[in-house]
Amino acid sequence: MAHPLIEIKDIYLNFGAVQALNGIDCLLYENELLAIIGPNGAGKTALINCINGFYRPHSGKILYAGHNLTKTAPHKIAQMGIARTFQNLALYDGAPTIDNILGGRHFQTKENLLAQMLWFGPTLKEEMKQLRIVEEIIDFLEIQPIRYELVGSLPYGMRKRVELGRALAMEPKVLIVDEPMAGMNLEEKEDMARFLLDIYQLKKISIILIEHDMGLVMDISDRVIVLDFGQKIAEGFPNEIMLNEKVIKAYLGE
Repeated sequence: MAHPLIEIKDIYLNFGAVQALNGIDCLLYENELLAIIGPNGAGKTALINCINGFYRPHSGKILYAGHNLTKTAPHKIAQMGIARTFQNLALYDGAPTIDNILGGRHFQTKENLLAQMLWFGPTLKEEMKQLRIVEEIIDFLEIQPIRYELVGSLPYGMRKRVELGRALAMEPKVLIVDEPMAGMNLEEKEDMARFLLDIYQLKKISIILIEHDMGLVMDISDRVIVLDFGQKIAEGFPNEIMLNEKVIKAYLGE
């Protein structure tokens, strides 16, 4: 039996009178691609915001490597190995692709600030090492032609790929991707699905996927969790979820 990487235990979160999350329990296992789905407003992004430390739940625990993430700052959670892409892109539009991805190496940089400012000896060596790692990511995501292009000038699908590259640069153990296919055409979706599978299968990074494209979710996920109005209404393998009456009702109505 695989070991749980993240344990979410009885999480409650509300915004005034709105109950965003209502007693959510779920697990992410090692070497797993877990999809979290549900209609708009179901609580999907609220849940991953709790995992990242952007929201503080009112009660419950989220455990990762023996740490309660509900009591941990977002930058500490990132340092612990949980990386994230966003539904709305969060990139440095005025910087080139290579610098955006290099920004994800911040936690792995070994030299101190003074040495970085002087840029000699060990610092130069360290920078070359970081650039080699970034170039490997650029090759992996097949974005060599845009390495020096300003991110703000790139097509939307390429910008999504750059953001994925920056998350990979953090060398995460867990990658959370929030609607990575939103706004993409069919070819871009197929490319993104291929990269996610390669990250999961070749790099052995566990993934939490938030996505509205049900065909994609059913094709690439190991397990699926379904939220509706802040509650977990179903959990299981993709073929089970497709036939679940509660899920069909949540998406299609009575």
